[in-house]
Amino acid sequence: MADAVVEFLLENLKQLLLYNSDLIFGVKGQVESLYKELSLMKAFLKDSKEKRSEYELVRELVRQIRDVAYEAEDTIDTFVVEAAMQKERSALSRIVHPFDYPKKLRSVAKDIESIKAKVKEIYEKKMFGIEALYSSESVKKSSSSQRRKPVVEEDNVIGFDEEAKELVSRLTNIAESLEVVSVVGMGGLGKTTLAKKVYSDPAIEFHFFVRAWVYVSQEYSRKEVLLAILGCLMQQPSDQTSKMNEEMIIEEICKQLNGRRYLIVLDDVWTTDAWNDLKTAFPNQNCGSRILLTTRNTDVAMLANPDTPPHHLRFLNDDESFELLSTKVFRKKSCPFELVELGRTIAKKCDGLPLAIVVIAGLLLKKDKTRDMWKKVAESVGSYVARDPKQCLDVLALSYKQLPDHLKVCFIYFGAFPEDFPIPVWKLVMLWVAEGFIQENGQECLEDLAEEYLGDLVERNLILIAKRRANGRIKTCRVHDMLRDLCLREAAEEKFLQVIKRNIPDQTSLISYNYSHRRLCVHSHVMNFIHSKPSGPHVRSFLCFPSEETELSREHTSFIHEAFKLVRVLDIRSINISRFPVEITQLVHLRYISIFGNFKVLPPSISKLWSLQSLVVETTTRDLDIQVDIWKMSRFRHLHTNGSSRLHGPQAKTRMDNEDPFVQGNIQTISTISPDSCTENILARTPNLKKLGIRGKLAILMEVKKNTSLFDNLAKLDNLDKLKLLNDTFPRPPSEGKLRGLPPLYKFPPHLNKLTLSDTLLDWKHMSTIAMLPNLEVLKLKVFAFRGPQWDPLDGGFRLLKYLHIGKTDLVHWKASGHHFPRLEHIVVEQCGDLVAIPQGLADVSALRTMELHHTPSAIGSARLILQQKQMQQKTQPQQFMRSNGFKLLIYPPE
Repeated sequence: MADAVVEFLLENLKQLLLYNSDLIFGVKGQVESLYKELSLMKAFLKDSKEKRSEYELVRELVRQIRDVAYEAEDTIDTFVVEAAMQKERSALSRIVHPFDYPKKLRSVAKDIESIKAKVKEIYEKKMFGIEALYSSESVKKSSSSQRRKPVVEEDNVIGFDEEAKELVSRLTNIAESLEVVSVVGMGGLGKTTLAKKVYSDPAIEFHFFVRAWVYVSQEYSRKEVLLAILGCLMQQPSDQTSKMNEEMIIEEICKQLNGRRYLIVLDDVWTTDAWNDLKTAFPNQNCGSRILLTTRNTDVAMLANPDTPPHHLRFLNDDESFELLSTKVFRKKSCPFELVELGRTIAKKCDGLPLAIVVIAGLLLKKDKTRDMWKKVAESVGSYVARDPKQCLDVLALSYKQLPDHLKVCFIYFGAFPEDFPIPVWKLVMLWVAEGFIQENGQECLEDLAEEYLGDLVERNLILIAKRRANGRIKTCRVHDMLRDLCLREAAEEKFLQVIKRNIPDQTSLISYNYSHRRLCVHSHVMNFIHSKPSGPHVRSFLCFPSEETELSREHTSFIHEAFKLVRVLDIRSINISRFPVEITQLVHLRYISIFGNFKVLPPSISKLWSLQSLVVETTTRDLDIQVDIWKMSRFRHLHTNGSSRLHGPQAKTRMDNEDPFVQGNIQTISTISPDSCTENILARTPNLKKLGIRGKLAILMEVKKNTSLFDNLAKLDNLDKLKLLNDTFPRPPSEGKLRGLPPLYKFPPHLNKLTLSDTLLDWKHMSTIAMLPNLEVLKLKVFAFRGPQWDPLDGGFRLLKYLHIGKTDLVHWKASGHHFPRLEHIVVEQCGDLVAIPQGLADVSALRTMELHHTPSAIGSARLILQQKQMQQKTQPQQFMRSNGFKLLIYPPE
């Protein structure tokens, strides 16, 4: 983590020197010198990475580097705040509240020199002590890097029967060529246990002439693994085998496997390099041989067999979890009736992870089996599991320790969110960017890079997908409770993050609580926390996710500015604020604001926040006047509001070209704004806009005056990917705002991928325009987007459409064949009570994978006929459906 701390500090210093050097006038030379000194530390951190787990002195030096980086950050950021406030004061105010600039400069310069001396001292320790340390035999080494075989539960395996049958079937199928079957899942899920169950199955023993099992692990030796395989194949390995080189061993393995149907189990393969190292030892002789591979990383499984999806091991359900717990605690006896309810609660809180259940069962086995004892455990399952870290958290930590630095910091950030909290990816991505976790890499978009990082964590089975978007990308995600405990453990050790979820004692009126961590997250008792007069001079992020509803009164809105002067990330969306807290405009380091309240105006003073990237505002009013001058904020990226927000263009009249100072190439999101805000003065200055939401009377947007309309300005948005058009005619009824039609095709953004319409009340004949959008993949027709009894799609349209959502409408007859939607994968039909049937021709769409019907009873019969046709196709064309797991029909409410 020290690597990330230094990396972030260097990036922040770089941004300060580039864009706001006027605020450090007088100490710029010292800051530049400090930047160079810390760059040397960055190089040392990189070189020492592999030695930290072995040498305590190296770990101590790394901690010292982290602390001195924090100190440097605090010193410079505090000076910047004071300088910025002085800059904003009027001349009279400066006289009343003088800022002794020379004195302050001397003080800061002295502090920076002191920090540089500490850096130099650490560097000298590194130069004169570390090299000798590495060669010393007397230094105490840690044992964390030693290879340790997993504990395998061979008896009382719960919940794996169907999984084992499926794997046995895949391993013994009729295919003659060598195949790899992979079992993928997070640590502690039971991959090894399942593989052992399959390996010992009588059908497997009968089917394969030769079997071998080898444990690979994180820290593996290619020669040792190859020798282990050879040892399983040879009845009496000779003394000479250990003297063979790797190529000789591979040759002998191939000789032993020649002409024989074999099964090799490679347990716990961590990297693609490991698979590439070993695969040459397994000859393909077209006799039905198989490799069974277990791994935590999906990319390893996909490399080993890109043609067939791996077996993703599921979590145990609640009944299986309780059965496993009861079996482990009471052996062959049943759980006493009075403990069943508490036992189910304990098992449920293990979130389906067998390892956690086994660990907690081992603890319960040693305790008194009383209701009081089990109640204590049920109230804090995670803390009881954490009491024996070697049994659970350390096993899970292996995945964390293997992560590169940029993913480590992203992963432990998940500890900031409450248990079982569905995390919106759009929010997570903006937070990561604002925190500085996503470093610029050429021209690549920071948000795209952040989504890649998230995908990498998912592939490593550290993060779970809660819900996917219509285009297949992740919409919400979550972290398993045990992995969240791991995040919090690592975060506490690094002073990275602190979670407040307890009720601070009432007698706090005269007590001010100090918080030393860089990030502070409040999960409950928010008002009690505020009344405690918190103080966080080191806090850079304040995030609030209380489970209870909280309303902040006017007199308390200044607490944030008073407590957290250096904060960069402020998420208080879960607190209802009675007035906009203008005090936050003095938090000059702010990069991210998420706020909720009864606001009608966002004041222009927010424009002073030069570092602001994301502004998320939810208001109880229908309209919001955004007086913020985002055109002067060079780092601004995202504007999210829920109402119809009026956005103002820049006041100065300048030409709109590359030299226009008001063109903001960083802005990617504007959602949602009023139709009359879609002027050329605004949209032409956002050339890289990717997401646009428009809410209000859309007739204003479509109205043609002097051969032009406001909608014409959308055609100039070459990078626009998502467009929402929400027709809101309040207080008039929607029928009075019905759109007469849509603009011609050439007036739409040229690269539009996703389109959402709501309350537009269009006639179905106008669908022909949308159908011809060349890049459209997702179409969401929300409440009465279209109206009329019949829809007859035209030929040649929807060439790329993958997702179609039809919301509430009066549609009765929908006539379509497979060629109308050649690439359609998902259909959602919601509250279409008049719809007679889903077109049977859609069964011919080979790409179709899911169909969901919500409160559309009259179409259920036709949907089931499509299901039957798809099932028949799956039997006759199995290869076509293998990667997609077939076709699914979902009906809500279930019958």
